Amino acid sequence: MIKTLHRWFDGDVGYSFRTSPVAIAAAVVAFLCVFCATFAGWVAPHNPFDLSTLVLSDARLPPAWNVHGTAKYLLGTDDQGRDILSVLFYGARISLVVGVVSVILSMLVGVFLGLLAGFRGGWVDSLLMRLCDVMLSFPAILIALLIAGVGRALFPDAHESVAFGVLILSISLSGWVQYARTVRGSTLVERHKEYVQAARVTGVAPLRIMTKHVLPNVMGPVLVLATIQVATAIITEATLSFLGVGAPPTSPSLGTLIRVGNDYMFSGEWWIAVFPGVMLVVIALSVNLLGDWLRDAMNPRLR
Repeated sequence: MIKTLHRWFDGDVGYSFRTSPVAIAAAVVAFLCVFCATFAGWVAPHNPFDLSTLVLSDARLPPAWNVHGTAKYLLGTDDQGRDILSVLFYGARISLVVGVVSVILSMLVGVFLGLLAGFRGGWVDSLLMRLCDVMLSFPAILIALLIAGVGRALFPDAHESVAFGVLILSISLSGWVQYARTVRGSTLVERHKEYVQAARVTGVAPLRIMTKHVLPNVMGPVLVLATIQVATAIITEATLSFLGVGAPPTSPSLGTLIRVGNDYMFSGEWWIAVFPGVMLVVIALSVNLLGDWLRDAMNPRLR
């Protein structure tokens, strides 16, 4: 593992990263966000879900630098008296988990279907591509909203884990098309190359050719797309939560926090919505910048 990382760092991608200040800054910001979200229980100054520590008289306190603020709550408190800074860490953890897991599921489904369509061709390719065309004719957020709404209607009293499962599934089913079309295009090119023809002549099974020979050579664009799609999935989750069909209220994500803060925006408590919004923008921007760098680094024509 160490040798692989060392070889990667000394290679073209590592050199591109070392010489790109934007990529380094984006990686640092993304790492800090992921670290604070992952270890929120140790990093956060308060536990916003411990009801015994909540003081309702501290609700809607402004940030510490405000005249009426207190150093106990650096970014102020929300309508329930929870520390905004602590809520941001816990909310970002939920948003990141939903975004990453949904992208992984989308990638698995899309890569499999794209590889199958590109390698087999014929009616399989036509059927899957027409399905992709149908999916692309609807906005992704509309598909996710429909699936999330139907899931909540079918399981109105479902456990919190089921609610998160429906949310992840709704985002995944609206994002697999990009992976399928990308892998299908790359597979159409790879299947006519000599190494694939040689494997066929020697009697290698088609499934083994797809997984052992073609798949490794089409994963470059997929990794770039997955990096960018993480930010898109996080924003989609925030949108669904803002609309009330995303994360459950007992485990608020950044979108839920923005929706709650929106009710107090015009009454002067701007920090309840602004700070979760800033956190969402920072995470999405850093991930997008890393995706743009990875795209340039893995494409020799763009270097």
